[in-house]
Amino acid sequence: MKRSPAGARGRTVGRTATGLGAAGALALAYAAGYERTAYTLRRVVLPMLARDAPPLRILHISDLHITPNQKRKLEWIGDLARLVPDLVVLTGDVLAHPDADEPTLLALSSLSGFPGVFVPGNNDYYAPTLKSPHRYLLPKDVSTPKGTPLDWAGFAKSLTADSGWLDLTNSRTTLRAGGLRIDVRGVDDARLGRDDLSAVLGPRDDGDVDLVLGLSHTPEPRVLDAYTADGVALTLSGHTHGGQIRVPFVGALVANCGLDRGRVRGLSRYEAGGRSSWLHVSAGLGTSPFAPVRFACRPEATLITLAPAAWT
Repeated sequence: MKRSPAGARGRTVGRTATGLGAAGALALAYAAGYERTAYTLRRVVLPMLARDAPPLRILHISDLHITPNQKRKLEWIGDLARLVPDLVVLTGDVLAHPDADEPTLLALSSLSGFPGVFVPGNNDYYAPTLKSPHRYLLPKDVSTPKGTPLDWAGFAKSLTADSGWLDLTNSRTTLRAGGLRIDVRGVDDARLGRDDLSAVLGPRDDGDVDLVLGLSHTPEPRVLDAYTADGVALTLSGHTHGGQIRVPFVGALVANCGLDRGRVRGLSRYEAGGRSSWLHVSAGLGTSPFAPVRFACRPEATLITLAPAAWT
């Protein structure tokens, strides 16, 4: 008996659909079962300091999204002290559960011997909630959070007391780290519209500095524009998770903020107000508990070595 062309086509389509379904299931299993906990240290050298300046080692950590049962992540964070950084920078979305404070403080305590600065992220004020995936593809305006309130103020106070780190929520200061004098400023989360740029911009009256550093959890262009025009040489941000799901040869599918998708992970140049600056966006160490997957975008911390311009 001859098989009809329509029947053959149907079987081909069926086999193709089955194959795609299997491939999708394997990709999801990899993204959820392996990559989301494949914690990775990236190392970056950025020759941007004066020729006679000593190198400065900055440990940039972001988007921890801690829940109390994440023992492996907490241990990995605690082990970062072996890097002996000159400065630790924490750019928000630290908490993801009302009971995350104590285990997070314990994990970060190993880094308390080093100078540090931090700012909050949008998820530090409210616990994450279940969202439809399509919302990540929509334009991003100021967010209206709906989750359970978190005690970020209490956590920040404890972190400052335990570590001596500086809370730079809409604040600016000058500190010394690694032999350098650094002008550093930070804003509250721009995703929630809580940033107050007027509090951190403008000239200083306390002398020259070796580096001007900016912190903003969400790399919104309005913050980056203002920082760059004001002379910030390097801005450190997070929030994007590097896209969280990246397609090979395409990159991130979403930015989850106003920044273009090509700059949601790693180093890039930024131009504004006739000036140029560096931007580093961390892909972060965690995910929302309701979207526990990563693909082609491992969770990360970054050791950024700022080097003299003559560094080779």
